Amino acid sequence: MKKNHQSRRKFVGALALGATASTFAAISNPLNPLVNLPSFDDEKIMAKGDAEAWFKKIKGEHRVVYDGSMPHDGFPIIWNWAYYLTNNETGSADSEITAMTVLRHDAIPFVLHSRIWKKYKLGEVFKINDNATQKPSLRNPYYEPREGDFPLPGIDGIKRLQERGAMFCVCNLAIKVYSGIIAGKMDMDTDKVYKEWVDGILPEIQLVPSGVWALGRAQEHGCAYIYAGG
Repeated sequence: MKKNHQSRRKFVGALALGATASTFAAISNPLNPLVNLPSFDDEKIMAKGDAEAWFKKIKGEHRVVYDGSMPHDGFPIIWNWAYYLTNNETGSADSEITAMTVLRHDAIPFVLHSRIWKKYKLGEVFKINDNATQKPSLRNPYYEPREGDFPLPGIDGIKRLQERGAMFCVCNLAIKVYSGIIAGKMDMDTDKVYKEWVDGILPEIQLVPSGVWALGRAQEHGCAYIYAGG
């Protein structure tokens, strides 16, 4: 068991080392993800069964899952809204639609409360600017967007899309990796930072084992896959 645990940590450390150079440049070097990752022994914080049950909420004839791996100027949210808009225009009610966005890798800040953005400077780390200031954002502009946060007026944020039936989930693996690296850089307790990030996930957003796991489950439940790039 101990050998398997060590192998798992080495594997996740390799994932951390393979993350985008731009993100880690913002955090700066040196980094040692094998040391700074939080503990992987406590699985109580996320029950796999809860994530499995969440996918049963998918409904309607029209089903799609967006792969939100990068911020892409908010397009992982914009395309979700566009799916509802254009299905409405072609005669389908919201009740006949499910658009899901899986937020993983560099897009995980989209699900976090603004207090987490401010404390850990997530706008700077993940290269997400506030359109009003053109500086790294100190708040989450995608949950309840202000005027100017999206390129066009009238685009729904995460909260409003949830009210319409849209579904959003976030990669637990990415949260562990990024919170662990940032905790190490800030000389903070990795487990406490990870727990703070998880506690900072916004309402009704599901924590899933990994983003790729969720993308697979969504397709098993009849969702068409679309990459949420620009």
